[in-house]
Amino acid sequence: MNTQTPNQEIDLVMRQSAAVFQQYRRTDAKSRASFLETIAANIEILGDALIQQASAETNLPAPRLTGERARTTMQLRMFAQMLLEGNWVEASIDTAIPDKNPPKPDLRKMLIPLGPVVVFGASNFPFAYSTAGGDTASALAAGCPVVVKAHPAHLQTSVMVADAIAKAAQSTGMPAHVFQHITDGSFDAGKQLVEHPATAAVGFTGSFGGGKALFDYAAARKTPIPVFSEMGSINPVVFLPDTILNNAEAVAKQYAGSITLGMGQFCTNPGLLIAMETEGLDRFVQSLSKEIEAVAPAKMLHTGIYKAYGQKMEAALAQKGVSILSRATAKPADMEPLPTVAMVEANVFLKDLLLHEEVFGPYSLLVKCKNITELQDVWRSLTGQLTTTLMGTEKDFAAHADLLQLAESVAGRIVFNGVPTGVEVCPSMVHGGPFPACTDSRFTAVGINAVKRWVRPVCYQNCPQTLLPDALKDGNPLGIWRLVNNQLTKD
Repeated sequence: MNTQTPNQEIDLVMRQSAAVFQQYRRTDAKSRASFLETIAANIEILGDALIQQASAETNLPAPRLTGERARTTMQLRMFAQMLLEGNWVEASIDTAIPDKNPPKPDLRKMLIPLGPVVVFGASNFPFAYSTAGGDTASALAAGCPVVVKAHPAHLQTSVMVADAIAKAAQSTGMPAHVFQHITDGSFDAGKQLVEHPATAAVGFTGSFGGGKALFDYAAARKTPIPVFSEMGSINPVVFLPDTILNNAEAVAKQYAGSITLGMGQFCTNPGLLIAMETEGLDRFVQSLSKEIEAVAPAKMLHTGIYKAYGQKMEAALAQKGVSILSRATAKPADMEPLPTVAMVEANVFLKDLLLHEEVFGPYSLLVKCKNITELQDVWRSLTGQLTTTLMGTEKDFAAHADLLQLAESVAGRIVFNGVPTGVEVCPSMVHGGPFPACTDSRFTAVGINAVKRWVRPVCYQNCPQTLLPDALKDGNPLGIWRLVNNQLTKD
């Protein structure tokens, strides 16, 4: 493991990763599953020391970090179970039909790993989206060696987790350099990692500027590679008339909590609220204002995020036609932001693209629309999002069923009568969306399907049995589910 890696050593790190790829991809599912299980156990063994270190570096409270660590170890075990079940390789067999005219060949297809994956740690999730997070877990499960670039905001936390992974690799007999850790926080190091010819794919969670830069570096290579950047979102929420009329106070309380959860430092924070000027909206606004005013500020993750929040929020508030609806009344201390909700008319919002940009923190903008047509125009004007939410009653949904198609065009996850904050880790979850929420909307960064980012399909035509991957051999020695001549089977 490399804990100090200056730029001139990145070439060595990537060449080591490339060299180990062919060996690691041939490890069996049981061995890889054991590796992931051991990583999870080693992280848990770190106990309170890990939580205390992460809290000291990020200002996040211990309960939040304890929950995030549990999610991280659960993800590792989820991918271990996926490996043991085996059907993730999507094995498919179409046997030959020699007497067909022309003869049909024997065709067998499965997913194989891409190669070394570079993972960039996220600032706002020191465990679940960082060193041993979902990108690392899914890439290792796929058979790809991983190089993690630690986030400087929680460097020592990352080192502790990287040590746990290295020990797991050694104790389970994984090949050397299957996991490597880089602590160089410079932009140049990131650029060099993406541009290195040994890098096969990249995982990133963070800002639009950072994710798009990595995407552009990869696209400009002689051999372009996929970059799966999750770059945030304003997660628009549409409040329909009947629910505003009948549930104004409850919905306001619910959304004040979501806007300020973790001081708004979630990529699924509801940064845009869209509602029509109908009966009940004034009550909703009053209730939301009261709830926001009562929120106690807390420290943000680090100085960079805190400064960026202040700058972007003030830029949005300075736009013509934007007014402050509510702001927390408690006096903030150092690095504590002021939770704020602003308001603007729809016609102003539609003309001012700056108001469409994410303000990362406890901030949300309420857009008042004159009618359903204007509401749809506002919603349609947005770029791709991770989530979009519909708050309504059965009466609302019956009257506005056509809004579902619009929601589908906007986001990767559509929430009904809930809040977008909180991402359940399970096979049905989609954490992704149209650009610029992500660089590839066909994939998810959460759940077992996240593994599909690091693999590609290969077809073997008339391949001798002795050369076929085990998953495609007659008799199915792995005992995995396969699609054989259009019939799902398990030998």
